[in-house]
Amino acid sequence: MHHYGWRYDDTPRMAAGTAAGHLLECCAQVSGGCFGDPGKKDVDDLAHLGFPFADVGADGSVWISKLEDTGGRVDLATCKEQLLYEMHDPANYITPDCVLDITELELSQSGPDRVRVQHAKAKPRTPTYKVTVGYHDGYIGEGQISYAGSGAVRRARLAAAVARDRLERSGIASGDVRCDLIGVSALHGEAMSAAVAEPYEVRVRVAARAPSREAAERVGGEVESLYTNGPAGGGGATRSVREVVAIASTFIPRALVPCTVRLEVA
Repeated sequence: MHHYGWRYDDTPRMAAGTAAGHLLECCAQVSGGCFGDPGKKDVDDLAHLGFPFADVGADGSVWISKLEDTGGRVDLATCKEQLLYEMHDPANYITPDCVLDITELELSQSGPDRVRVQHAKAKPRTPTYKVTVGYHDGYIGEGQISYAGSGAVRRARLAAAVARDRLERSGIASGDVRCDLIGVSALHGEAMSAAVAEPYEVRVRVAARAPSREAAERVGGEVESLYTNGPAGGGGATRSVREVVAIASTFIPRALVPCTVRLEVA
């Protein structure tokens, strides 16, 4: 906008610039990061992943590419994945500059690691900004312990149940305790893990929210006590406490957020 003198009411150019910004916003994701899946979506030389850039013309023409002699890839697949990334509504993607519509957007491969972006549309920007407010929300105490060998998962489940019961009985974290079996049920829960062959080793993670750091420290203590006061064969226990800074998202009128630019020359 600054370089070409674009205006906020020039919605075709606002759309083009916003589409380019959305494609570039996540570091090297559009050039192969957060994309690779060996054997399905191969990315060459991911360890030397090249950062992407956009060539943008005065008329709103956009090409996405990356530095030469770097790893990664820029093609229709990487650009499509990034284009849809975190987009709640492809026809009404609200940004500070416009409401982007990518339902008729076209991508075309115009050369090695070079993709052209065309026909993005937009509506005028909204009268509000989305803001994220951080606030203190207590503490989380955590403890972990491992089990291995025959019956590892059974012993791990028992250990988690014992830790939960003790924490709830003590009143440290009544009803606000989470127990995961890392490698078994930590991501998708018990239902998804039922059909998976039992692993040889598993790590129990117990976490609980507490109102004070002192109470949160007792969570790891209960897990550590499983060495001798829980199922057989526990080892490698760790404990930690972290303060929770929670966030809340809301909208505020644009007029309440003054925008100024100050240029300082050394």
